Amino acid sequence: MRERTRLDTAINTYLRLEASLNDNLELIEMGEAEGDQAIVEEAEAALKAAKVDISAAEIETLLSGEADSNDTFLEVHSGAGGTESQDWASMLLRMYTRWAEKKGYKVELIERHDGEEAGIKSATLQIKGHNAYGWLKTESGVHRLVRISPYDSQARRHTSFSSVWVYPVIDDNIDIEIKESDCRIDTYRASGAGGQHVNTTDSAVRITHEPTGIVVSCQNERSQHKNRATAWAMLRARIYEMELKKREDAAQAEADSKTDIGWGHQIRSYVLQPYQMVKDLRTGVESGNPSAVLDGDLDAFMAAALAARVEGSDSEVEDIA
Repeated sequence: MRERTRLDTAINTYLRLEASLNDNLELIEMGEAEGDQAIVEEAEAALKAAKVDISAAEIETLLSGEADSNDTFLEVHSGAGGTESQDWASMLLRMYTRWAEKKGYKVELIERHDGEEAGIKSATLQIKGHNAYGWLKTESGVHRLVRISPYDSQARRHTSFSSVWVYPVIDDNIDIEIKESDCRIDTYRASGAGGQHVNTTDSAVRITHEPTGIVVSCQNERSQHKNRATAWAMLRARIYEMELKKREDAAQAEADSKTDIGWGHQIRSYVLQPYQMVKDLRTGVESGNPSAVLDGDLDAFMAAALAARVEGSDSEVEDIA
């Protein structure tokens, strides 16, 4: 039913845009023939609006990967640098939350570890909505911030790094076999807000998958049972994403940064001082309005990265042929 709905939506969108294009072209011809400039201007305005819709539909065609339509988990981790990088990680968490809300997606905080003074050490979101993973999958990597530090009494410029990792929520009908004997399960007390019960019982759950070294944790529920179930779902998703990644690597070498996130794998720079600019280092897309970007205006960066990934896959197929 999900696949049928997706195809129905795509076909109906195409038919609607085609009809709009033909109707307005006919109106322009009719207006020019009758010398009615008002009709011509109205039809031209409608064509400009249709162009925006066509661009959006074109981007949607890029979201055709195996798990693109799924919900997604998004993790943010602060890098070295203490309070400065932890504050930057919290800014990224807010940026993706705002982006998701603008898309009409539902955002759920799965776990969060606060910094000692400000910001966060790490956090995990679950973002629910059609094509959530497809849109966000190119955001995995290291994000770099340059600004005058609000935590430096001498107001010096600082460079901070935080990493983002995106992986899909998998459907229940996808069978991912995980042996419990391969996993270590730890329980601990949740940190941060949540009430007396959360902070005085070992309700938080951490699962370590020893063959792969993957570690997941959940602390958003009061019930250890619910946190355990969510953590298992996250582990299955991470292993599924890892398998998807192996398949992508066979045809797309540049996807390496998705699992090997090191400080040498920067994907985007956000410069607030001495000038203001956000630049994607993979696609060259720039914005002179960092405030808007940090407030969730990310579609241009995501669309360019998706297009580059698709073009890269196509060119490699042509080379093989």
